Amino acid sequence: MVNGTKKHIHLSGICGTAMASLAGLLQLEGHRITGSDKAAYPPMSDLLRELGIPVYEPYAEANLEPAPGLVVIGNALSRGNPEVERVLDERIPFTSMAALLREEFLRGREPLVVAGTHGKTTTTSMLAWIYQVASRENAAFEPSFLIGGVAENFGSSFQLKPTRTFIVEGDEYDTAFFDKGPKFLHYFPDALILTHVEFDHADIYADLDAVKTAFKRLVNLVPRRGVIVAFDGSENVTECVARAFCPVERYGLSESAAWRIRNLVQERGRMRWEVWREGERWAELEMSLAGEHNALNATAAAALAFHRGVPVEAIATAVREFKSVKRRLEVRAEIGGVTIIEDFAHHPTAIRETLKTLRAVYPQARLWAVLEPRSNTLRRKVLAGELVASLRHADRVVLAGVYQQERIAEGERLHPEDVVKALNTEGAAAELQPDVDAIVESLAPQLRAGDVVAILSNGGFGGIYDKLPARLRERA
Repeated sequence: MVNGTKKHIHLSGICGTAMASLAGLLQLEGHRITGSDKAAYPPMSDLLRELGIPVYEPYAEANLEPAPGLVVIGNALSRGNPEVERVLDERIPFTSMAALLREEFLRGREPLVVAGTHGKTTTTSMLAWIYQVASRENAAFEPSFLIGGVAENFGSSFQLKPTRTFIVEGDEYDTAFFDKGPKFLHYFPDALILTHVEFDHADIYADLDAVKTAFKRLVNLVPRRGVIVAFDGSENVTECVARAFCPVERYGLSESAAWRIRNLVQERGRMRWEVWREGERWAELEMSLAGEHNALNATAAAALAFHRGVPVEAIATAVREFKSVKRRLEVRAEIGGVTIIEDFAHHPTAIRETLKTLRAVYPQARLWAVLEPRSNTLRRKVLAGELVASLRHADRVVLAGVYQQERIAEGERLHPEDVVKALNTEGAAAELQPDVDAIVESLAPQLRAGDVVAILSNGGFGGIYDKLPARLRERA
């Protein structure tokens, strides 16, 4: 790939979370980095600006002038993209994010991979922070990492250290237009956390069986000397780890879990629980995040870290100090008694858990869910019933139109008006608005002190995170 020489590397699709993180790692190695994207948006656009990495918008052949020594092509790009076409026409050397990460950073190290349909970004951040805290007493624990989000404890989504441990978020999405396999199959984990396995990424996986096949292939890459820490509350996870060649340690809430959560309590802005290991009380953990799903995430990270030799005292300290990840239940504004929260939830299960957590944290609030169907799964109707069920956890629901709906076949497309109708029929207050400006103008007058507004999207959502607070300030 790079072969130890310093060169100009251009990343096409640089504002993706993994791509921006890779750009930062490559810059730390001394390469000259440039990038391009259709449109830059936070948090990765902010990170790249801080790093001084130029980002060109939109895609254009001129972005590759003069020709780079290597082009990393993001998985959002396909044939017809002007940069892809120039790369192919001129035979400029190219690769994928996952392949370059493997060759340049994972080879010769100890990759610890966190995978799953939900929770992998937060769990990866927790695991990295546990190792970082452990390095206060033993420098050998200081980790390198690549995370699909900005970990607030680090203020970054990546870190490069000379130690062996490299913690990486394993994404099941495809690698590139020329490599349709999942990214995580490039990473060859020494140890693996598997959180959940559900149907997702409806644009590349035909059904749940196809998703499970991808995770089974990942499990099959873990060596006999490794370990898999797997959630015990999912039949799909059980099926995926059934033929592992290494030890499998399950975590969860059931009596059969090797790492069992007991006596979970949420009060005064903290969450506490006991972890029992093989029937004995192993530790009491506490953190500032709320939600049963976050206790599960932390327990998974704790289990893997302990298995790799991290002391329990360092684990407990790290969990207690852990903050969060940008765009995960992030409070964006508090204006006139109205709390506005941003969350990355883009799957019915994630939406449900987000709303349940907010209900627990703000039990007296009127809870609003403002959703942009933007992910490749939510833009399709395949999980429409599950979406309706998830949104029932809010008191009021506002739906935006489907993002770039013209790119989804009519027969496959989600029809948000049907979601709104189903909610209204069941007695839930829901409305559909065509765009962000319409949402802001409709929503702002309805909000009152004590309300909590959860804005749910995996993209920029037309700038609503700034537009709604601005409108409330005007009203105030």
